[in-house]
Amino acid sequence: MDDYDRGGHTKYCMMVHIIFVTKYRKNIFTKEDILNSVKYSLYTTAKKYGYFILQMEADKDHIHLLVKYKPSTSVSVIAGQLKQHSTYYMWKHYTKILSRHYWKRSVLWSDGFFACSIGQVSKETIEKYIQSQG
Repeated sequence: MDDYDRGGHTKYCMMVHIIFVTKYRKNIFTKEDILNSVKYSLYTTAKKYGYFILQMEADKDHIHLLVKYKPSTSVSVIAGQLKQHSTYYMWKHYTKILSRHYWKRSVLWSDGFFACSIGQVSKETIEKYIQSQG
């Protein structure tokens, strides 16, 4: 068996590396309970919407995620859902701490995100395969 998912008439392996940075690069994730809470909120959001966080790690002011998803879901939708739900969750549980860093309520992440698709094979392998066609 291979590492591909199947559905209907499709066979796929969609994975993306996503990075979110805290607004103003504030060092929010300095305490383990805060870090564990943001990770929990991201995992539960992913589960709710049907994609999977395969790997996640954070530094004081940003977080890296490796997300596996279905081709019917766009990366920008995934990022938006993760950022929106984690912001709501964190403000609900850490209002006092976050209000020291942000004057505006419901802010946690900077605008935008980094995303880079990854695959099962290298770019060079795909290029050679395409060049060998026809």
